[in-house]
Amino acid sequence: MAQNLDIEQETTSQDGKTKKFRYVKGESGAKKFFRVVFGSALGFIIASVVLSFLSIIMLVAIVAAVDTTEETTIESNSVLELTLNTPIDERATENPFADLDLGSYSQTNTGLDDILASLKNAAEDDHIKGVSLNLSSVSASPASLSAIRNAIVQFKKSGKFVYAYSNFLSQGAYYIASAADKVFINPKGEVDFRGLAFQIMFYKGLIDKLDIDVQVVKCGKFKSAVEPYLLDKMSEANREQLSVLGNSIWKNMLADIAASRNVPVETINSIADSLTMMMDVKQAQKMGMIDGLMYPTDYRNMLRKELGVGTDESLNLVSLSTYRKSFNVDLGSASDKVAVIYAVGQIIDGKGSDNVIGDVTLCNEIRRAYKDDDVKAIVLRVNSPGGSALASEIIWSELEKAKAAGKKIVTSMGDYAASGGYYISCNSDAIVAQPNTLTGSIGVFGMIPSLQRCLQSKLGITLDVVTTNPHADAFTGMRPMTEEEYALMQGNVDRTYDTFLTRVSVGRKMSKAQVDSIGQGRVWSGSDALELGLVDQLGGMDEAVALAAQLAGIDKYELVYYPKKANWFEKILLKDKEEKEISAAIRSELGELYPTYVALKQITQAKGVQARMPMDIIIK
Repeated sequence: MAQNLDIEQETTSQDGKTKKFRYVKGESGAKKFFRVVFGSALGFIIASVVLSFLSIIMLVAIVAAVDTTEETTIESNSVLELTLNTPIDERATENPFADLDLGSYSQTNTGLDDILASLKNAAEDDHIKGVSLNLSSVSASPASLSAIRNAIVQFKKSGKFVYAYSNFLSQGAYYIASAADKVFINPKGEVDFRGLAFQIMFYKGLIDKLDIDVQVVKCGKFKSAVEPYLLDKMSEANREQLSVLGNSIWKNMLADIAASRNVPVETINSIADSLTMMMDVKQAQKMGMIDGLMYPTDYRNMLRKELGVGTDESLNLVSLSTYRKSFNVDLGSASDKVAVIYAVGQIIDGKGSDNVIGDVTLCNEIRRAYKDDDVKAIVLRVNSPGGSALASEIIWSELEKAKAAGKKIVTSMGDYAASGGYYISCNSDAIVAQPNTLTGSIGVFGMIPSLQRCLQSKLGITLDVVTTNPHADAFTGMRPMTEEEYALMQGNVDRTYDTFLTRVSVGRKMSKAQVDSIGQGRVWSGSDALELGLVDQLGGMDEAVALAAQLAGIDKYELVYYPKKANWFEKILLKDKEEKEISAAIRSELGELYPTYVALKQITQAKGVQARMPMDIIIK
């Protein structure tokens, strides 16, 4: 065994001075290396913990400085300014830093619930004299745009003004702005108004180059979610359904704009055909689509004049985030309750989050509601393009238990309630949808890529296997399916589709043949779905809540919401916050390609038979 030596020597130099030298010997170089590395690693860990702790303390200190607990007071003679420059979610987390310039900490999506609640409250708020729409590009789907626009129309009944101004208006932004009393735009600005286009990116050429075999089984000729992997262009069936869907949504938008602007639908269509508002805003003004051309300073002075204040006086513009802090939503006060349960995002097996529907998580919330004796009715707010067929069936089953417990159930459809989203909706006592909700898509599919040829031809990797049974390595994606395995999977898909048809047939009181005739994976707008019997009424959340109370036979009730809305600190400390920040970064980098990234991710992560609609639609 090596021993440590500690030796001290003295030497005398020529000038007569004595010097001492100390030698330490015995610690090996390897031991010293690991001691240094371990010490450095430990120091890094401790420093990281301390820095994280200090960051949390700083955040708490900033929040304390902001004083979010203090009630926000709105000055008299104020204007509520709706900017809507971030993506619109069903519910957004309240961010205490929203009005501060703190980089990513200040950024948050806008909640549709906050927008609608603020407009409703502002109509009765004496401090708010009107609304200013400062819009450019609104990132929202057709149904959300319609809900916001309807809320603005309702606000105008208070007699207060609504003005819209922008240097540039996207098509979705103009759709909202057209509900205003007057629309103003920069003299050098433009309005992007040219109709709707559904573009789908196809990957067959890429898949062929990579030698990947895509194996698909499906039920429903309109179930086109798998087409990008099999074809290089739309099938005739998909082209037909998108044409009908697009025309239905466009028709609803034109009717709304025509009613507000008092311009014939034919004229509005011709303006879109000729790109008049993009090329010549003066001509657009002459045709009645815009009320005036002015620069931002002139617009603010016009608002001052409307409020009766001088051009040198300050203008009280209140942001949505500030105004939302100034009031509490009246949830009612009664022993009877109506529970609103949010089901938002793709449907998956297992646990979910705010923007992902997990069957375990959602069923727990449904169970909490129907086990509460005070809850007389449930409003299921669905905003989902679908996902796992098995998870959808499990959620359907839990809703069946809620009905057996005596609860009335009304589904309120948001932007999407299609495929699996419709599956979990069809068991309701009534369904309420927006005219531009995308719904239906009653169909299922399964897809398994085979990477065997790709690995061999592109990477030189070959596979070999030993199995105990003939199908032990089936459905792994490492080899093509045999005819027997393909038939087995097709049978599974057929049985799932038959179950789907049965659920809709019973829920909507239609024959399975009737459901199949409007099913086959076909997507419908809410207004078309009403005519087909897939929904019962057009409207938003307020109409759904009122209908649920009516069906339950209650006049006075309290609203309760499930799941509980997580606060900002819970979000920032949870994985969900990290995932959202990553998604936001990817969205920023990919731009127009982001939906393609999402589609590929959903396909690669999908397990089992899927009940999912073929596209997401954002009107810009």
